[in-house]
Amino acid sequence: MKKTIALIAHDHCKEDLVTWAQNHMEILKQHDLCGTRTTATKISEETGLDVFAFLSGPKGGDQQIGAKIAEGKIDVLIFFWDPLASMPHDPDVKALLRLSVLANIPTASNPATANLVLNFLK
Repeated sequence: MKKTIALIAHDHCKEDLVTWAQNHMEILKQHDLCGTRTTATKISEETGLDVFAFLSGPKGGDQQIGAKIAEGKIDVLIFFWDPLASMPHDPDVKALLRLSVLANIPTASNPATANLVLNFLK
C-alpha cells in the first residue's frame, strides 16, 4: 500500500539521509515523498526521487509537515536530527515530534530505525 513519507534532516545529518535514501531508492520510489525544502531538494537532486518540498524547516516547513501529520496526510516520518546541535527552531522540531507520537505514526530518527520502518513497508 502506498504511503506518504516525510523526509527531514538537520544540517549535520543531511548527507546521512541522502545516503540512506540512495540505499533504499527501490522502496522509496513506490511511495509519495515530501520534506522540508533543503532536504527535499538535496534528496531529489542526488537520487532522482520525486520529493515534494515544503518550506525550509526554520521558515515553517516543520510546522507545515506537522499540520499534514495532524490532518492524517503523512504516514511515516523519517527525521534524522542532531541531538547535540541547538537549532533556532527547536520548538517547531519538538512540536513535530510530539505530533508524530500523538498521531501514532512510525517515526525514525536515525538510519537504524529508518531501516526498520522501511522493512515494515515492504
